[in-house]
Amino acid sequence: MRFNILGVIAAVALVAACETMPEEDATMDSSGDSSETTSAAADTDAPVGIMPGSEADLVVNVGARVYFDFDRFDLNDVSRSTLERQAAWLSANPGVRVAIEGHCDERGTREYNLALGERRANAAKDYLVALGVSPDRIRTVSYGEERPVAMGSNDVAWSQNRRSVTTVEGAGS
Repeated sequence: MRFNILGVIAAVALVAACETMPEEDATMDSSGDSSETTSAAADTDAPVGIMPGSEADLVVNVGARVYFDFDRFDLNDVSRSTLERQAAWLSANPGVRVAIEGHCDERGTREYNLALGERRANAAKDYLVALGVSPDRIRTVSYGEERPVAMGSNDVAWSQNRRSVTTVEGAGS
């Protein structure tokens, strides 16, 4: 095990030492921060390589996850703020259809968690619809406890798994 850890550390150090930034892509300003100088970066505020209206655009620039308290499906202020940004993003991308996935932590029966996941997904959908997003553009699905993002039986893992996730499905009709 000792040699595995040392091997990993050596590999990381080697990769980090070899990484360089091409001069034509970035320059250092007086504060030591790098600033991109390519014309693609100068033309938009979006990170290079992220297509507007894509799932990456939603995740990086808006936020795709809404978190819930234990055994709850009501939206708190942070959740509503995220969904308000999602509604604005959907308004700016009228051809995009989304799915809202409802998730739970591992506590509770499978049937209970599927029902709770459905209520969480529908709470997010209902708020987006109330903000003016067409319900025809939103599909909901519950995964219950079946797709955790954090493994473990503790408060940290459970809090990350109690969520709804908005995913891009594609262009609408």
